[in-house]
Amino acid sequence: MRRTAFVIALLALTASLHAETQTVSHYRYRWKDATGLPHYSDSLTSDALKYGYDLVNDHGLVVQHVDRQLTPEERAAAQKVADAKAASDRVAQQHARDDMQMLNAYPTEDAYKKSQQDSLDNLDQQIATTRSNLRSQEKALTDLLTRAGDAERAKQPVPKFLSDGITKQRDVVAHQRDALEHQQAAHDAQVQKNAQDLDHYRELKIAQDKERQGQ
Repeated sequence: MRRTAFVIALLALTASLHAETQTVSHYRYRWKDATGLPHYSDSLTSDALKYGYDLVNDHGLVVQHVDRQLTPEERAAAQKVADAKAASDRVAQQHARDDMQMLNAYPTEDAYKKSQQDSLDNLDQQIATTRSNLRSQEKALTDLLTRAGDAERAKQPVPKFLSDGITKQRDVVAHQRDALEHQQAAHDAQVQKNAQDLDHYRELKIAQDKERQGQ
């Protein structure tokens, strides 16, 4: 009796596994060709991969959709788009980290404005130093030109060392003037940047306050 029951149970289990296997095997692949004509297959074909396909169960329901395979050119273009997005995401993440560091470093607007003013003061100091050097170099050039003028008025040839010195000193003065112009431009650009940065700082503070208030 017990042996008969065991055999019946074993047959039932086998039938169940067979039924399950049959259910799985009823999945089919469906795709449409270039003309829109549908095709079905029990196995995955190259055309299905080419056009993309649906995995359909025995009730005709789509259980999964797989897009068509991309061409090498399409894969390259997709990779390019993905790389650009990844780069953009990294930049955005870095900006977010920079913003957080700024808020932590300058918890108040006064502290932030003081840091900006310190930056401008440093540029002002550089400009003052360059302007002072320029005045000294211009005076040195004036002295050389005066000596050359004295020689010419005395009907004497200008010594070569003096002519060479004047040429060299003119280059030094020109370099100092270029440096001063560059520093002044940098100062003006920093003033504009500070104004933009301060607006950004204020926006971040407003957003931070709202987040803390749970808005």
